[in-house]
Amino acid sequence: MGRDITFGQYYPGDSFIHRMDPRAKILLSILYIVTVFLCVSFYSYLAVFLFLAILILVARVPLRSVLKSVKAILFLVMLTAAINILFYREGSPLLQFWVIRITDEGLIFSAKMALRLLFLVIGTTLVTLTTTPMNLTDGMESLMSPLKVVKFPVHDVAIIMSIALRFIPSLMEEIDKIIMAQKARGAAFDSGGLIARAKALLPILIPLFVSAFRRADELALALDARCYNATPNRTKMKELKFGYRDLVASVACLLFMGVIILLRFYPGV
Repeated sequence: MGRDITFGQYYPGDSFIHRMDPRAKILLSILYIVTVFLCVSFYSYLAVFLFLAILILVARVPLRSVLKSVKAILFLVMLTAAINILFYREGSPLLQFWVIRITDEGLIFSAKMALRLLFLVIGTTLVTLTTTPMNLTDGMESLMSPLKVVKFPVHDVAIIMSIALRFIPSLMEEIDKIIMAQKARGAAFDSGGLIARAKALLPILIPLFVSAFRRADELALALDARCYNATPNRTKMKELKFGYRDLVASVACLLFMGVIILLRFYPGV
């Protein structure tokens, strides 16, 4: 299970995207999310697919690592598609039985929703694969710095988000170890009905919570032993600076958004 989770993991590299400013990557990822929600036609989704393919090539990230993020949410995508197929009422009916009514527009709408979920996950995964957790923390802290005017704990929030992000792969790895240990003791997780499988998860959840609290306590002790504190006068070894890469990426993303807007409001173009 843990090997299928790529969100929060960093893939070392020296590509164009790896060397971008983390603030630019965060802002452009938000712009990308907004752009994906503007897609209405399959031509728009095809444009998003081509844009993502170019990003993966430029980032020089293994396609296998990117597809692992898709595998992790495959059940959610299938569930979303099934719900939309069964409850979308507009369009001509293709199959009708009792309260079940499947329409042609329902199939199209569910396919678009599934593509939207997949593209959103792949796009955000590329950000974490090409940015170290520390750079993400620095970028989020810098972007939230205007909130310091209202006494908002910007640094504390950034550190919390960074720690949570770094704990994701660690917890997934811990789940793998617990499952293997329980299977070695004769536990069965794939047999029985839904209730039996839910009960079988208890021997996993309890050790997982104990391990998570232990890791959090060890981290707190390590921070305290190093006299860490979120003072307002903290300095950084590497100052963040926008460069030509960020400008080029911003222009490319704006052009991409322009194409999606054209396809949305002027489908005949």
